[in-house]
Amino acid sequence: ITMLPTTSQQNGSLSARDAARHTAGAKRYKYLRRLLHFKAMDFEFAVWQMLYLFTSPQRVYRNFHYRKQTKDQWARDDPAFLVLLSIWLCVSTVGFGLVLDMGFVETLKLLLWVVFIDCIGVGLLISTLMWFITNKYLLKPPSKDYDVEWGYAFDVHLNAFYPLLVILHFLQLFFINHIVVINSDWFLGYFVGNSLWLTAISYYLYITFLGYNALPQLQNTVVLLYPFALLVLLYILSLSLGWNFTKGLCWFYKYRVQ
Repeated sequence: ITMLPTTSQQNGSLSARDAARHTAGAKRYKYLRRLLHFKAMDFEFAVWQMLYLFTSPQRVYRNFHYRKQTKDQWARDDPAFLVLLSIWLCVSTVGFGLVLDMGFVETLKLLLWVVFIDCIGVGLLISTLMWFITNKYLLKPPSKDYDVEWGYAFDVHLNAFYPLLVILHFLQLFFINHIVVINSDWFLGYFVGNSLWLTAISYYLYITFLGYNALPQLQNTVVLLYPFALLVLLYILSLSLGWNFTKGLCWFYKYRVQ
């Protein structure tokens, strides 16, 4: 009987420590600290996620649900996926520099633009926007105390961005000057190029929808699929009017490093 109060106090103390470990600041510190310890990262699991984002993205988000049950957080606590994504981004950007006949300095400028503006800057903007929209308009009324983690919104963006990156920044490289020259004004060229854009953005929209649809505290997430209608309309319009998105991207990349 005399031991009961002592046990209760210990449990209360452990609960306080657990609460401290699960604050946003503690999670961010743990994530950033693991960036400096490559041996602590699970790259094999990150590669598994990258493969399944193409073939079965639902399985990736089932793992996020498992993490919530075991670690009480939706967002990744292992930066291995971000590290591999950064490597993909750098290698593919150098590939773009080679395909577009850029020199060393121009390729370096392009790399800095793509990493810090296109990836980090735009990624932070989109993640913050989606975090705000989901917490403001899509939360179920009883779930106001269980908001969407910003870190999870950033992870959803990274998940959706990866297939888009591979399609537009890697696979497309083989078609710009070879096989089917999509950096041209003939129909087959911009048909193949614009179809790659359609596929890439469709992946982004669908994986984004799956990410937020996996959260039990959200409702009406189907609205995140509505942009598909605009995307298909824009695709048909681009073929009708001869718009070449890949040619525009190549011009933009060359312009920004001048």
